[in-house]
Amino acid sequence: MVSAVRTPFGRYGGSLKDFDYFDLGAIPMREVFRRVNLEPKVVDEVFWGVGDTSVCKDVYTPVAARQTLLKAGLPAETPSVSLDKACVSAMSAVKLGAMAIRLGEIEVAIGGGATSFSQEPLIVRGLRFGGFRIGDVKMEDPLFQLGYRDYNPVSVDTDNVAAEYGILRTEQDEWALGSHQKYGKAWKEGKFKDEMIPLEIPQKGKGPFVLDIDEQYREDTTLEKLSKLKPIYGCKAVTAGNAPGLNDGATAILLMTRGKAEELHLEPIATIVAMTSLAIHPNRMPEGPGIAIQKILDLAKIKVDQIDVIEINEAFAAVPLVTIEVLCDRDKNKAKEIQKKTNVNGSAIAIGHPNTASGARIMMTLAYELRRRGGGYAVGAICGGLAQADACIIKV
Repeated sequence: MVSAVRTPFGRYGGSLKDFDYFDLGAIPMREVFRRVNLEPKVVDEVFWGVGDTSVCKDVYTPVAARQTLLKAGLPAETPSVSLDKACVSAMSAVKLGAMAIRLGEIEVAIGGGATSFSQEPLIVRGLRFGGFRIGDVKMEDPLFQLGYRDYNPVSVDTDNVAAEYGILRTEQDEWALGSHQKYGKAWKEGKFKDEMIPLEIPQKGKGPFVLDIDEQYREDTTLEKLSKLKPIYGCKAVTAGNAPGLNDGATAILLMTRGKAEELHLEPIATIVAMTSLAIHPNRMPEGPGIAIQKILDLAKIKVDQIDVIEINEAFAAVPLVTIEVLCDRDKNKAKEIQKKTNVNGSAIAIGHPNTASGARIMMTLAYELRRRGGGYAVGAICGGLAQADACIIKV
């Protein structure tokens, strides 16, 4: 990894709501070159996480990676892949780039992704051949009870699995509060400046303002406020407060062989040691990151005690809490040790979760944190729709 950047993550209906999907993704894709003073033509292929093409101006097969790279100024001859693995997409995009490099087919790749929940349209089905002439039309909101129509909402599955592990509502609210507190401290210390691109946001009737903070962060969050929120979609413990928001944002990582980096006189910001993908039973999503971390540690022949920093995406507060239970095999003392080095700067509950961008965000956040510490090993993991999961180990 020689360059890694992202936009600030906007709230649903927030500062990034009017950004065209391709323009949004082009921002970090363009910036990864500017940061290291490279020409875009150096890239051999782009791998891009895209979870929802209905937000694109061309809804049907928009080839989002292709349109984004053209907006970003990459040569028209640059091939690309758009992939959908829900929240896992951007980490899997980096993995595909690393695999192509390791295969010897290419030397340089971009991996990342973009999501715009704010651009999500409402849907009307059944009109094309339905002979509709008069009467009300029912519109469907894809964001309501977010999940998969033939399955439970992901919040319900998470709630059920957390209950099996004995993880209480109070623990989930405490984790959510900690995410905001750690993020606030890290932001004030300037820890996100390495990865975040400040954006000028136009305002009607005024001059633009600069967005340099993730909008999901709530400085005034308290345990009392969190405890007053009602559970969602029939859950017992999952609320809007101990879950991330519906966020807008984009991420990009530039990766290449070490030989190419040396040829271009670039200092790597981190090295990818190993990456893995897996899937489990579709209603067991919160366990996915823990199982993926166990697998990646075995692949790399590294023990969890050797890992300096961990990030487990806060798809819900219950996800890192369940993952830690999986990793420590219900050993409470070991769980406390793992918790101390997990999500040290907050995660998706405070940062935001533009789902098909988040996997690459985790990797860059960990890379920059390791650099501030002077080196070490980090593990990142993220779960995705219907219980897929990715994990990576990086070192500095």
